[in-house]
Amino acid sequence: MSRWLTLTDAIVNYINDVSLRDDDILRQLRDETSRMTMGGMQIGPDQGQFMALLVRLIGARKCLEVGTFTGYSSLVVALALPPEGKVVCCDVSEEYTSVARRYWAMAGVADKIDLHLAPAADTLNRLLADGEAGTFDFGFIDADKANYDSYYEAALKLVRQGGLIAIDNVLWSGAVADPARNDADTTALRALNRKLRDDTRIDLSMLTIGDGVTLARIR
Repeated sequence: MSRWLTLTDAIVNYINDVSLRDDDILRQLRDETSRMTMGGMQIGPDQGQFMALLVRLIGARKCLEVGTFTGYSSLVVALALPPEGKVVCCDVSEEYTSVARRYWAMAGVADKIDLHLAPAADTLNRLLADGEAGTFDFGFIDADKANYDSYYEAALKLVRQGGLIAIDNVLWSGAVADPARNDADTTALRALNRKLRDDTRIDLSMLTIGDGVTLARIR
């Protein structure tokens, strides 16, 4: 049986104290986003630092992001990339991504980020049509949950063999384990989680960091 540690505030504070290597620009972006109406959609600094580590571990140079919001995850990834690295971002909100653009510029990584303001499915299909299959090293999916499955299938084509896809919110604040929750988002996440378990195209690990993150390595 697996062992689970209950993360009290004291333990979380300790983990942050001894392991979190934060940056002023990242703190500023988190603070500004937290005051916004939808600020809770932002990933935490521990998850951001973890993603940056993954990007460095696999030697990523070209990354894909589905769902950008105010740009925190794309910023941490861009900062972790080498000077010639690129992040292709998909989002539909001019309002939220205008915040992202401002912080990308402040951090000096705007030239590394290519933002596509259009439905993500359209952007992903266009990338495939343009011959970009297998050219990405890392993908991060954190957008509308009902379309996660289609984003995942597109990412499987766009990310190279041996590359990594990270999928956010796979625990959905515990709703996926609650039989009484059958709204569209929860149902979509629950179905994708089961699909990933049985998908022989990937190696798989579901982590409890943040709101749940699944890592899928393409075989």
